[in-house]
Amino acid sequence: MKKYAFWNNKGGTGKTSLAFQAVTMFAQDHADKRLLVMDLCPQGNLSELLLGGLTGSGSQNLNKLQSYPVRKSIGGYFQERLPSPYVIPATIDVHYFISKPNGFNNNIPNNIDLVAGDALVELQSNAITTLANTQIPGTNTWLKIIDWVNDFIAPLSNEYDYLFVDANPSFSIYTQIALAATDSVILPVMADDSSRRAVQNAFALVQGINLPSPIYQQHNFSSQLQAAGRHAPKFHLFPKNRLTQYMGPASAYHAVLTEIDNMIGSILVNNPNVVTFATVVDAVVEIRDFQTTGVVAFAQGLPFTKMVSGTYQLPGRDVQVRADYLKNCIDAMKNLIAKL
Repeated sequence: MKKYAFWNNKGGTGKTSLAFQAVTMFAQDHADKRLLVMDLCPQGNLSELLLGGLTGSGSQNLNKLQSYPVRKSIGGYFQERLPSPYVIPATIDVHYFISKPNGFNNNIPNNIDLVAGDALVELQSNAITTLANTQIPGTNTWLKIIDWVNDFIAPLSNEYDYLFVDANPSFSIYTQIALAATDSVILPVMADDSSRRAVQNAFALVQGINLPSPIYQQHNFSSQLQAAGRHAPKFHLFPKNRLTQYMGPASAYHAVLTEIDNMIGSILVNNPNVVTFATVVDAVVEIRDFQTTGVVAFAQGLPFTKMVSGTYQLPGRDVQVRADYLKNCIDAMKNLIAKL
């Protein structure tokens, strides 16, 4: 099973929208493969998109999954783990927490299954962190907690070819649980200086690169995994998202993105073991603004490849999707999924 995380410690980079389009289009292109999508962002936006979007009752469908006595969501699974945090009980059948988005939204390929997101994980976070820091002789409690998603997918290794995780824009305990279960990180960036800092922070948080002080060296995410004979996920792709159509070589935007390329190149030279790519060109893909095409796609839970140009009715207004804009969106996402 190949395992990817869409993540950035910085919010607002279009992570979830990219994940939705990438996963659905990848599934269409690989109809013989089975994909498991796990939504570990408490907002549950990726789940809502897969379950129908705004106009297809995606939010209501997500609420239905969360309304069972045992919630059919990642929050429901975590709830069942809290009484037995260090060993997964034999009574837990992980299949119970998996849903079929196509049953709610027929625009979604049938080879995608979903572990739905749940705001409950935010409430569970303090309890999970406390359990991870509990001292029990002979037990690495942090590692046992970090492996909750690994415990979930272990019995599914022969059922799915790919795992895609949408992780929260934070480095909370449940984000670490998500990242520890994946092999490769897709980290979207934007043409602003905060994205440059976010790339630097991401390498520090996940791989312990360029930490501000040696005091953090033995107790960071990567070093704790290494001490247990494991490794943190490597960085695989940096989609440059929401680029404007007017980014000339002299623009400030271009300068920031060039600096991000230089940063990635420096990591590649000095720490090639923390990345999956051989050149900076392999590591980046440019994504133009989705504009109104994106508005329609995410309102209706539509992969771009399921759309046609023309007028779409959204609550309160009609929106026009131009054929050339739609083609640009499809081409950009094809460039992204070609690098998976």
